[in-house]
Amino acid sequence: MHTRRLSTATTLAVLFSSVVLVGGAADPAAADSSKILPAASVGNVVADGVHQRVFISDPTGGKVLVTDYSGTVVGTIPSLPGVTGLELSTDSGTLYAGVRGADAIAAIDTSALVESARYATGQNTDPAYPALAGGKLWFGYGAAAEGNIGSLDLSGAEPVVTLDQDPNRTWYSAPTLASTPGAPNTLAAGIEGQSPTELAVYDVSSGTAARTAYLRADASNMHDLALTPDGQQVVVASGAPYYHQVYRTSDLTAGTNYPSDAYPNAVDIAPDGTVAAGIDGWYEPDVYVYKPGTTAPVRTYDFPNTGNTTGSDTLMPSALAWAPDTSRLFAVTENSAGVRSLRVLTDAVKSVSTVTVAAPSKSTLGKKLTVTGKVTSKGAFPAGARATVTRTDIESPKGKALAPVTLKSDGGFSFTDTPTAGGQVTYKVSYAGDPLHSAASGSDKVAVPRTVTTLTLNHNKALYAYGTDVSFTAHLGRTYKNRTVELWVDPFGSDKPKKLVKTGKVNSSGNLSATVDMTRDATVTAVFAGDGKYTSKTVTSTAYAGVKVSTSVSKQYKTAKIGSTSYAYFHKTTDPVFTTTMTYYKNRSQKLNLEIYYQGKWYDAGSDYFALGTDGKSVVTLTGPHDTGYRMRMRASYVNGSSGDTVNSTTHGAWKYFYFTK
Repeated sequence: MHTRRLSTATTLAVLFSSVVLVGGAADPAAADSSKILPAASVGNVVADGVHQRVFISDPTGGKVLVTDYSGTVVGTIPSLPGVTGLELSTDSGTLYAGVRGADAIAAIDTSALVESARYATGQNTDPAYPALAGGKLWFGYGAAAEGNIGSLDLSGAEPVVTLDQDPNRTWYSAPTLASTPGAPNTLAAGIEGQSPTELAVYDVSSGTAARTAYLRADASNMHDLALTPDGQQVVVASGAPYYHQVYRTSDLTAGTNYPSDAYPNAVDIAPDGTVAAGIDGWYEPDVYVYKPGTTAPVRTYDFPNTGNTTGSDTLMPSALAWAPDTSRLFAVTENSAGVRSLRVLTDAVKSVSTVTVAAPSKSTLGKKLTVTGKVTSKGAFPAGARATVTRTDIESPKGKALAPVTLKSDGGFSFTDTPTAGGQVTYKVSYAGDPLHSAASGSDKVAVPRTVTTLTLNHNKALYAYGTDVSFTAHLGRTYKNRTVELWVDPFGSDKPKKLVKTGKVNSSGNLSATVDMTRDATVTAVFAGDGKYTSKTVTSTAYAGVKVSTSVSKQYKTAKIGSTSYAYFHKTTDPVFTTTMTYYKNRSQKLNLEIYYQGKWYDAGSDYFALGTDGKSVVTLTGPHDTGYRMRMRASYVNGSSGDTVNSTTHGAWKYFYFTK
């Protein structure tokens, strides 16, 4: 049952807010949202505009959930077994709930969110659907074969319950009731889940329910019904036919229906007459919104799929409720896993707007270009309606506001602009919306080529001794505004990451330098980020560093020269010891080479690799037997790759000369 009531204060607030909207620019609406509900079932939904809360009955859970307008649960009223229909008092101070399992009508304080009273309706009455009309609270009640209408009079010192108010005994079970403040003595009723659907209208002005119209409708499996604000029509949501039926309350003759789709299951009508019609559909729009007197929906909603089936989430029966000011439409949905959510739909009374923007794909920097587009929606836009324009580029990454554009009668627009920066330029056009159209925005991109500048970096492929301090200098050519360069150093080897060693503006000569301690091969990178007229640029220079390597010879009995070269002399029975010291790196080895002098030339006499200790030392003993009378030499080397790593460049130590005697 979906009756919505407005107090005088609320009605005035709605009226004045409409005046403000017509006279001023509307702010963009908040986005639609969804919150999961801790509900085992849903019986009815009512929105309270005074406290900005939503009440949702949960018959299976025996409770009423309370949320704020964002859908967040702010309270729970428990101990209401089988609670189904809800009705809000005229002043929004009390919520009445039909509690079937307790044979009672519960009164809930909408400020304190607690049950304030409970009115017994009689044993086994199962009251389900309350509605205020004619100064009383009416309710549909009764189990199978016992349906009827009762009333609760709270005007006296004691509450008075009167049963069997329908002498025609129209109903097989408890009927759903609907009323409206615009026709305070009219009560509409219908039977849920029955085929065919039965409808009736009552005049309750005398304090009793006098049936004025009855219909066995060409419909089945009714879920919901609602009266228009003037009480002249009742809108019915039945599983069939596949549209929302409309009947005149005077005689229940058919009116102009609202086309929706298969399996209508919910309807609610706002105080201004806007109709929200819902269906149980996996693959079609779930909610259709109609302006008063129209049969084409001003807006539709197709809920997303949050479950594990191909179909979307579905609207639950009798689970639509308007905020009294129509700022929001509340809907409860269920997914295939049985998870229920409260969806808060904003701008439901406004036609959906779209904005298309068309800009040239390419343009020249500093040259005027033309952007066209259109704001599209149902119905004409207000005279003088304007859209905002924002240009985003490399110099204005957060956007720069341009002059707004005035929409033509069909929503078209056109404007010119001269890009002041190159690169990707984006033009975004936004329409803030109005009382009839939702907010929307669109954009398009323009490629504006920038000039290529020069950027160089010295010392590429240069080789340096270990530990040499080398000044790398980047030279930047002509630019527009940006004169900043970054210098990065990436030493070879995975154990040392790339790091920024200097950033700053180049000097008057266009140079920026940084000193690098060359203990490893390294790639130096210079980066210019670009500016509004010049492209970004990156250059690299890879320089190389040797290792420190030295070798000492021991156990010789003397040192003497042969020619101009010093030799270490060993007895043939003595094994020379060569101690190599080399820059350490994990798993690094030194290569030891031997050569022998014969007939005026040095010849290779063998080589091998020997691991370095963690102190960078490698001690090698040259074992005998040793031939006498030959000049020999050795040296230690680091060989890039072969020595176990690639972080330095190949480096050879000095030759060490030795000679064996008897």
